Amino acid sequence: MLHSTLALSVLLIAISSNLAMAIKKEKRPPQTLSRGWGDDITWVQTYEEGLYKAKTSYKPLMVILHLEECKYCEALKAVFSTNEEIQEMAQNDFIMLNLMHEPSDKNLSPDGKYVPRVMFVDPTLTIRADVTGRYTNRLYTYEPQDVPLLIENMKKVKRLSQKEL
Repeated sequence: MLHSTLALSVLLIAISSNLAMAIKKEKRPPQTLSRGWGDDITWVQTYEEGLYKAKTSYKPLMVILHLEECKYCEALKAVFSTNEEIQEMAQNDFIMLNLMHEPSDKNLSPDGKYVPRVMFVDPTLTIRADVTGRYTNRLYTYEPQDVPLLIENMKKVKRLSQKEL
């Protein structure tokens, strides 16, 4: 009797421990393609998918290259994800892609492989080398204080993309 009570107790402890671990795992929000850049935005999974959708939807593609533990990327993400104007344009006027690895297309790293890097591709699949940030040594980087320039550049790309079609 004592042996079966002890065995039953150990079994109940094991089950409750496994149940507690399962509950903890379920409470964690699922990873989405937004990676924190904007949960209401529709994101594409790959650069190739982004190019296809840009061409077929006649919307420009915005590519954000970043790393998870980069403090500069995290700072830009915090501002990007809370700025209503950026979020609205990203949701309505662009095909959106964020990558945490270097794409195979060398055109997306014309001046180096730094992060964060934000580049635009128009619906004719032309990378907009004329739409850059404020730095001369890292043309496509933006910092939190550069959000007005990023908004201006998003509007410019949208305008240019509509003219070219």
